[in-house]
Amino acid sequence: MQWTGLNELREKFLSFMESKGCLRLPSFPLIPKDDKSLLLINSGMAPMKKYFTGEVTPPKTRVTTCQKCIRTPDIEEVGITDRHGTYFEMLGNFSFGDYFKREATAWAWEFFTKVLEIPAEKLYISVYQDDDEAFDIWTKEVGVDPSHMVRLGKADNFWEHGSGPCGPCSEIYYDRGEEHGCGKPDCGVGCECDRFMEVWNLVFTQFDNDGHDNYTPLDHPNIDTGMGLERLACVMQGVDNLFLVDTVQNIMKHISSIVGVNYGEDPKTDISLRVITDHIRSTTFMIGDGVMPSNEGRGYVLRRLLRRAARHGRILGYTDPFLYKVADTVIKENESAYPELRDKRDFIVKVIEAEEDSFSKTVKQGMQMLEDIIAKADSKVLSGDDAFKLNDTFGFPIDLIKEIVSENEMSVDIERFQELLQEQKDRSRDAHKNAGAEAWLSDSIDFSDVDKTEFKGYKVTSCESKIVAMVKDGERVKALTEGEEGLIILNRTPFYAESGGQIGDTGVLVADNTVVTVNDTTKDASGIFMHTVKVEKGVVAVDDTVFAKVDSKRRMNITRNHTAAHLLQAALREVLGTHVEQAGQLVSDDYFRFDFTHYEAMTDDELEKVENLVNEKILDQLDVVSEEMDIEEAKKLGAMMLFGEKYGDRVRVVNAGDFSIEFCGGTHVTNTANIGLFKIKSESSVASGVRRIEAVTGEGVLNYLNSVLFVVNKCTEALRINNPKELVQGSIRIAEEMKAKDKKIEELNQKLAKNATEAVFKNAKRYKGIRIISVAINGATVDLLRDMSSRAVDTDPTTVIVLASINGDKVTFICGCGKDAVANGLKAGDIVRKVAQIAGGNGGGKPSMAMAGAKDVTKVDDAIIAVEGIVKEMADSLGLED
Repeated sequence: MQWTGLNELREKFLSFMESKGCLRLPSFPLIPKDDKSLLLINSGMAPMKKYFTGEVTPPKTRVTTCQKCIRTPDIEEVGITDRHGTYFEMLGNFSFGDYFKREATAWAWEFFTKVLEIPAEKLYISVYQDDDEAFDIWTKEVGVDPSHMVRLGKADNFWEHGSGPCGPCSEIYYDRGEEHGCGKPDCGVGCECDRFMEVWNLVFTQFDNDGHDNYTPLDHPNIDTGMGLERLACVMQGVDNLFLVDTVQNIMKHISSIVGVNYGEDPKTDISLRVITDHIRSTTFMIGDGVMPSNEGRGYVLRRLLRRAARHGRILGYTDPFLYKVADTVIKENESAYPELRDKRDFIVKVIEAEEDSFSKTVKQGMQMLEDIIAKADSKVLSGDDAFKLNDTFGFPIDLIKEIVSENEMSVDIERFQELLQEQKDRSRDAHKNAGAEAWLSDSIDFSDVDKTEFKGYKVTSCESKIVAMVKDGERVKALTEGEEGLIILNRTPFYAESGGQIGDTGVLVADNTVVTVNDTTKDASGIFMHTVKVEKGVVAVDDTVFAKVDSKRRMNITRNHTAAHLLQAALREVLGTHVEQAGQLVSDDYFRFDFTHYEAMTDDELEKVENLVNEKILDQLDVVSEEMDIEEAKKLGAMMLFGEKYGDRVRVVNAGDFSIEFCGGTHVTNTANIGLFKIKSESSVASGVRRIEAVTGEGVLNYLNSVLFVVNKCTEALRINNPKELVQGSIRIAEEMKAKDKKIEELNQKLAKNATEAVFKNAKRYKGIRIISVAINGATVDLLRDMSSRAVDTDPTTVIVLASINGDKVTFICGCGKDAVANGLKAGDIVRKVAQIAGGNGGGKPSMAMAGAKDVTKVDDAIIAVEGIVKEMADSLGLED
């Protein structure tokens, strides 16, 4: 066997499986399509589950892939050891009722021993203990030495997740040599030491489990194999772990050159290098597949990975953004297999850089929060809840938290912190543990006896149809009576089903003495249209013939908005750049929203250019042509594809005068002039690197302009401006007048503060070298209290001043200590806390300035009177002398 690079191994495997008649499919995107059970694709079979269940017909019964995968249930373990990683590639070959055990085992052995030339004596095979068929195939047909065969139990060699398709599996192990073993006499396959590495798992899906361990043979058994590409590379490159594989090592070397730390020099820095290397691989691929940073779902996973990587950069002593630079190396090492990374390079880099900048600001916010917590703490222990909040919300490293609090002679309740961290891990694990089982489930009702619906709505908005199925309360029924609601499936329909961001059509189904309202239209993965209905009059039954009629006016408004969305995307790419791609959209009858990839807010000038360009194309009266064609022909036309979407050999292309050419299955106008007018209502941020435009067309523009005009007229009335044209200048004038008045008020407040301070000083008490001032000033603002306190301590550094103010039912206390008072051991935080507690409150802060709140306004005077005693008691305890 010869040293082989990771990229070469991938190609060798896929080419080999192609030679066996398998169709090579590109990796599916990491974002699951039509699968709510997974946040991210985590195995080779996950994106093909509907091929296995029969819900969708596969493009061929023999398929091979190299699938990008993300697994994140144990993120915190990544880096601690060299075994854990979040991103990996899974090689696999699949049979959907085609070949079975004989072919799967023979091909696996041929690929290992003939193509890769791995010595047969280095390979061991495990089979399910009761699978005599597989054992005989391996030994009698493939020719594996029986001494290299192992029978294992259900936990190791039977693949199942609750109910559904399942079956025995057979695993191929590579013997790394005695030097990697535990030395025990019984060391072998299944031992927990590092000698025998599982490389390839062949799953023979031949049974259906009813959930009660009753197994029924499948009529058409399947094959599902999975082999980690990085793990195979470890074998072929003679290295111990994935971080030493060639492409991964090149990424780590780039990181090392930036942070100035080399791998293998220190176990602690090795952890950080592994974390950064793994996480930048994951995040580069995730962003490339359309995942954007956010605070929920897969976007939160992305953000957490990026911030954990940035945090470990700081642990290595590097605080400047650098991950975006390393992304270039990730792209370079993988672009031969995944050219989309190269195509989206600029965008990937921008998103990572923006997230790093955001994390830097978050660290600053976390630092301020930590300082406030320390200042207000009434014990020497930072609570585990506060530590967890800093860690979870702000991504603040626990090691840094411990270091900072120790400088303030405090510690962290690590036990409680770990408890909360474990609870979070458990929640995450619970959410993911059944993913394999759920991958086989479908939330659709069984329509296996129903043919795909014939959609007529591109050309007509009404037609005669036959009812072929009905559903009520989740169950198939034969009829629906007056007042009942349910689903109706027609053999043909003019109703567009919600898809691609375009909402479903509404309308009516009518027959003799029967009227059925259609409130929505959707469809399942097999192309069956489901009409959500309510029977307004009469009775409808399966096999009835009805006249289906779409709400034409609503449909026309939707088509205007959909075609305008296409023009908008083309205009955005012309004005902002070709990095702009659709990141989501909603096309309804009254407005549409378009989410797109862009890393900063659009300027007013850019928005005006985009809006003008769309309206220009509307006025140009461009013909809009929608037609089906071969996908290769569409690509030659330069048709825009929705990134991450899987397309068949035949696609529908919508061409608006060659200005906009897109793959699209939605409904559109026939000429851009039909849109009428286009107006952008707003532009905003959806997530880091994703912007959103909301816009209107046709009558929607008139409605929008009328609503704006209404607001303008009301504003002119309220501001007593005669002419709406003078609204801007009038508003500016009024704002300047208010600003001048605010300045005058501030000047008066300063004078009041000075006068009040002088009056307060006259009532000051002295005790053991400390000047004590306390007074309540009802209605005073916090700023005024702070200003008075600052004046007091500035005039005499021995001052301790406590001020109180009541505003409604809110009580505020402020304490200031001059530098001499602080030097003597007096702390404003301690004083204000004790004072506030008298009025049912609490607070704290820095030794020189602190603030507290309270609830009982009736106790404020008592609290102010108590100040003198509190300060004297503290002075005595500190041993101050007169």
